[in-house]
Amino acid sequence: MGKQSNERLEQRLLKVISKEVQGKRAACLRGLLRVLSWVFYLLVQLRLLLFKHRILRASTLGCQVISVGNVTVGGTGKTPIVETFARSLHQKGRKVAILSRGYKSRKTPFWEKILRKEERLPRVVSNGEQLLLNSDLAGDEPFMLASNLPEVAVLVDKDRVKSGKYAIRKLGCDTLVLDDGFQYLGLQHRMDIVLVDYTNPFGYSRLLPRGLLREPARNIKRAGFIFITKCPPEGAPELKATLRALNPYAEISECRHTSKYLKNLYTREQLGLDAIEGRKVATISGIAVPQGFENGVRTLGAEIVYSARYADHHRYTQQEIIETINKAVHAGAEMIVTTEKDAVRFPRIDRCDLPVIYLRVEIEMLSGSDAFNDWINRICFK
Repeated sequence: MGKQSNERLEQRLLKVISKEVQGKRAACLRGLLRVLSWVFYLLVQLRLLLFKHRILRASTLGCQVISVGNVTVGGTGKTPIVETFARSLHQKGRKVAILSRGYKSRKTPFWEKILRKEERLPRVVSNGEQLLLNSDLAGDEPFMLASNLPEVAVLVDKDRVKSGKYAIRKLGCDTLVLDDGFQYLGLQHRMDIVLVDYTNPFGYSRLLPRGLLREPARNIKRAGFIFITKCPPEGAPELKATLRALNPYAEISECRHTSKYLKNLYTREQLGLDAIEGRKVATISGIAVPQGFENGVRTLGAEIVYSARYADHHRYTQQEIIETINKAVHAGAEMIVTTEKDAVRFPRIDRCDLPVIYLRVEIEMLSGSDAFNDWINRICFK
């Protein structure tokens, strides 16, 4: 009940922040959150100042370190970018490790930490040769990355300096990619890649907790490369101009998430995108921006007759999946469609009255691909 209560509170706050909820109580809450945002702003800027003047010092590990992150919380489509970037580096001959904090992965019980010394080591999701942990222990995004990148090491630890040292010394890695690393200043980066969501680029233009910004938008000037994600086919010229004013020097690429294929979650059968064209489907997702996924399903020609939405990174129970299947059957759905990120969090079920399939999505660059390839070459061939 505690987890469900936290998720309901999170969803309620998002509705208040976005002004989806109106009324005096919501307005008062937004006023309180605005005051807290000013406090948060002062703390963020103080921390940056301490690192800038080397009062707080960043560690160096003697190898290439590149961060991929956001200035906002969640929903920018970061995982496919990390996957594309790590794959490109590997194909150019680098020995790559992705360092993740494993957001909402299962915590190690305190008594196990005391009894088992090895728990002090980072969790190795993949050593670049085989998958070693499930999604419960690894977290959904690290598990998904490790599954799709069999020759790239993936490690999970809040202390990315510790996991970076392990990747270098034990796994022989020479290139570290910090997943969600823009605000991780404890490890010195050579390059910063920042993602900006076209549909909500600056998180309602306010810092946490009144908005979704982790730091002021102007701090994007630290980035060396900016990806504008979820762009329409014609690109994002106005947003690109805004970002250029904030950062005159970064390379800027416009990209979108493109559907590639469908796969049955339980039989592993791969299907073409036309498998849902003209079909009635139900959708289920626990991601930051479910509307983008659902619109993508509609674009493929499906009719959504029932939709179940959960909080970002929600870990499903058997009962929740069974209830969703029952409601989908009642609504006349012929199959259930989910995201690849959600699929790794689905439990096994004994009986499934409808096919459950997930949508594989990859990055398509609309502009800036030459600059991106130049970046890769500069990293790999100094």
